[in-house]
Amino acid sequence: MLIGPVFTREIAAAPRKDMTYFLRSIYAGVLLLLTATAWLVISGTQLIADTGDFARFGAMLFQFLAPVQLVLSLFFASVLAASAVGQEKERKTMLLLLLTRMSNSELVLGKLLASLLNILVMLAVSLPVFMTIAVLGGVSYYQIVRVLLVTLFSMLACGSLGSCIALWREKTFQAIATTILVIVLWLAVWESLAFNGGIYSALATAFSPWSAVLAASRPEDTVIENGEWKIGNYINSINAFLVVCSFLVVAINGFAVVMVRIWNPSRELTTDNGKLTTEESEKLSRNSKKRNRQLPTLNYQFVWSNPVIWREIMTRAYGKRVWLIQFGFLAFFAMCAYALYNTLNNNLAVSVAEMSAPLVPLFLLSLMLVNTQAITSQTSEKDGGTFDLLLVSDITPKEYVFGKLGGVFYNTKWIVLLPVLLCGYLFWEQAINGTTLFFLLIGLTVMYVFSAMTGIYIGMQYDNTRAATATSLGILFFLFVGIAACMWIMVAFSGSFETQLVPFSAFMVGGGVGLYITLGARNPSSAIAAASFSLPLAVFYIITSMLLGKYLLVFAVLAGAFGFTTAAMLIPAVAEFDVATGRVNGD
Repeated sequence: MLIGPVFTREIAAAPRKDMTYFLRSIYAGVLLLLTATAWLVISGTQLIADTGDFARFGAMLFQFLAPVQLVLSLFFASVLAASAVGQEKERKTMLLLLLTRMSNSELVLGKLLASLLNILVMLAVSLPVFMTIAVLGGVSYYQIVRVLLVTLFSMLACGSLGSCIALWREKTFQAIATTILVIVLWLAVWESLAFNGGIYSALATAFSPWSAVLAASRPEDTVIENGEWKIGNYINSINAFLVVCSFLVVAINGFAVVMVRIWNPSRELTTDNGKLTTEESEKLSRNSKKRNRQLPTLNYQFVWSNPVIWREIMTRAYGKRVWLIQFGFLAFFAMCAYALYNTLNNNLAVSVAEMSAPLVPLFLLSLMLVNTQAITSQTSEKDGGTFDLLLVSDITPKEYVFGKLGGVFYNTKWIVLLPVLLCGYLFWEQAINGTTLFFLLIGLTVMYVFSAMTGIYIGMQYDNTRAATATSLGILFFLFVGIAACMWIMVAFSGSFETQLVPFSAFMVGGGVGLYITLGARNPSSAIAAASFSLPLAVFYIITSMLLGKYLLVFAVLAGAFGFTTAAMLIPAVAEFDVATGRVNGD
């Protein structure tokens, strides 16, 4: 009971859930699958003659898996911590927790560690896999300990940030989106400084999780840069990073402990005609005093023919300070635009890879935020208890689904438009021609619709906000980051595509099975099955064709694969609304 009853209940209930063991097995299986894929690739193309070959393979594999695990830990720790607290607020159960005898520290720390329990267990599961790699040679046990410590402290810092922001903000979308933006800006600022080398590399290692895990995964005798980057500085920078993260964890959680009962419950004033926030009621009161009359009653507004999209656009369904998210995205957009400007003006011939360096992170972040908005637009209805009311109203499934899609794109209009403007800048600078710009804009449109529809579709199938958020964002993470990581294995370990095809195809089939289980959990269909197994291969083909400059093929495959998958989710959501939402059994 040291941390409180919230964590005690979670740690007692977790072993009783089948999902706990399923997640552990899946994570360990994915790490082993990546290891086996890399081994099959290198053994099929190179002669393994001595222990030095094993050591080089182990070192390269470890330096690949360490940053992959860090990204997974940062991503899921922050999202799960924010969504866990946001779910309590949406369901109004946070008020019940505040009425108990729990202290502020028990509430904040208990909720944080309960939401991170699965991530902590999966981090422990990775230890035997890393120890197995160490047997091959090229990796010391000290490197493994350093990497796990960097990952653990980074995960705790990001989880604390997500929990604190969720305790502050009222809506789950604001909490998750703000958390993601803060982490992205944190990484972007320090990694941009690391490009300058010298002392900036040491500072980036001390403050950036990405630089720290890369440094921790390398052998000590190889971390020398122009004779200045000494081993002592290297060790001190990693130790400094652990100190910085410890300070952040203590400071963020300490601030949350002090403010939790000030932020919660939100101050509201209920009248006979509706609900006004304290700020709004005070404003109306001041106006009434000036005019020497009583507090005016609320005026009813005209509702559009589709009340769902009216509510999404005309009301504050996702909080009052959405501009914070827009400002954070604008800051990251400015960084990417500046990097692209320097790339175009400092090089006479700019390659596709050089242009993609600032564009791809912006596109991925934009898609993730659109997906987050779509998830929370659906899960907020369930958490707030309004979804059941909508189901018994005269609102048609078509009005509901398309109303939600319209609301998603209206609320994320700047997140969608700013990347489009950057594409227009490329055309203005004559870096791309009009045909390429057309293909790029159509491809982005298809991807945005796919991202939004995935969020709504997954939100319909899951009643738990944490599960829905992790599943939907995990799909995007696998399709883009996961497949790109597998392509890195193919490039790093071998140059012969023929020998790589079999292990890589096995990974694609495994990914297709995972997508089918995720998308077709409640509403399986032949269209969902075809989309699940074709989408990973399509993404692989899109990335390779983009690198080869075959933009017409990229556009055709992207529009076909993602458009078909969107239709495979959209048609059941509209035509079989009761099945998609779980009201009736699809059988």
